[in-house]
Amino acid sequence: MRSGDGGHDGDGAEPVGTVESALERIGAFGRRRGGPGGRPGHGAPNAHDRGHEGAHPHHGRRARLAGIARGRVLDALARADGALSIGEVGELVGVDQPRASRLVQALVEAGHARRTVDPVDARRSAIMITDAGREALERARASRREAIAAALDGFSDEERERFAELLGRFAAAWPRD
Repeated sequence: MRSGDGGHDGDGAEPVGTVESALERIGAFGRRRGGPGGRPGHGAPNAHDRGHEGAHPHHGRRARLAGIARGRVLDALARADGALSIGEVGELVGVDQPRASRLVQALVEAGHARRTVDPVDARRSAIMITDAGREALERARASRREAIAAALDGFSDEERERFAELLGRFAAAWPRD
């Protein structure tokens, strides 16, 4: 987590930030390499699902996962040095190119991302986060930190520090793809 956005430097001095970083590393905030059967993007809401929310018990979960995935795209765009291609977005968030394209399109429609023609290769899109996207990302991060702080509320200061330290070690040992 970068300083300046309420984070920490990984030394365990700030338990909420340490827990948030650890949960990000193990993918607890929604990074998925694929849905059932290991197919990236599988199980995401589609055109058929629109207008049928609540008709199926998994629709709320699907909508939540779609929101998490869009947040991961915003995060990838915010951390990027310049524009990203659809393929790069997909690789960074762990989804296939068609799913990445749908996620980017949803962000463009919401005003959170901008898609332009890549100046080097006109066949490619160049995707960048907008100011509105940065604001939405900061609100989501603040909400996530508040949720973590609330979850740690019943812990003593010593327990918070110890939990953050242990979770950080666990996340560091978590297998990478």
